Amino acid sequence: MGKTRFILPNAFTSMNFLLGVFAVCWATGAFSSFTTADPIRMGAYFIVLSVLLDKLDGFAARLVNASSEFGAQFDSLADLIAFGIAPAFTVFFTYKNCNPEWFQNNAVLLIVTFSIYVLCAAMRLAKYNACDSDTFHHHFSGLPSTFAGAINAILVVYLKSKGFFADANSSLIFIPVIVMLVTGLLMVSPLFLPKLQPRKNMAFNLAQAVLIVITYVSGFMFVSEKVPFITEYLLVLMSCYLVIGFSLGLIQRKKIIAEAEAEAKH
Repeated sequence: MGKTRFILPNAFTSMNFLLGVFAVCWATGAFSSFTTADPIRMGAYFIVLSVLLDKLDGFAARLVNASSEFGAQFDSLADLIAFGIAPAFTVFFTYKNCNPEWFQNNAVLLIVTFSIYVLCAAMRLAKYNACDSDTFHHHFSGLPSTFAGAINAILVVYLKSKGFFADANSSLIFIPVIVMLVTGLLMVSPLFLPKLQPRKNMAFNLAQAVLIVITYVSGFMFVSEKVPFITEYLLVLMSCYLVIGFSLGLIQRKKIIAEAEAEAKH
């Protein structure tokens, strides 16, 4: 196959990169002149699509034996756009469009939080490439940027649909800012999160497979406001995974580190 085998995985990475760029365009209103679609929902939808397609480049690379250093670096750059910059812009412009007065009064807070989140995403991706990619085989070290991006994008769509951004005097209007800050810090935290992998328990594997299929279907249908409970399902599922996963990672922390050190010696 020669060098042509690299086309497939890099095509998926290119798609993720462009989805992230288009998500920024949607969120900032760059596409609003020729469509009546909700720019915030569309921006979030493109981020969700990036999440759903994120693993395909790695799968394609393994399938055709086309893993490369170029592919790894290109993938990280695409992830930074799709799960670092795009979600931050989506949150930022949701406030700007939905409550300009609150946005004006809290611009400094938003800029600081925006900056922290994007920097944490960049540092996490750099750290993964430099240190973690071959260290922990069954756990993530810190929150993956894919989950961070998805949580922030889906949350603002849900809160916007419920009118949370309309009342500038409500303390609930700070929720997206807090979530963006927390998810940013979690990306560079030393906490461990179990990966979604086949386990010895067949019932667990079956339940995991069913949830993944439902999640993919829900993700692709996320663009429609007419399908009920999609945002609620995705938010609850991700929240449960993170709370339970980080708790297990904290409990098993010493064991996880010991196993990684033992594997490194061999």
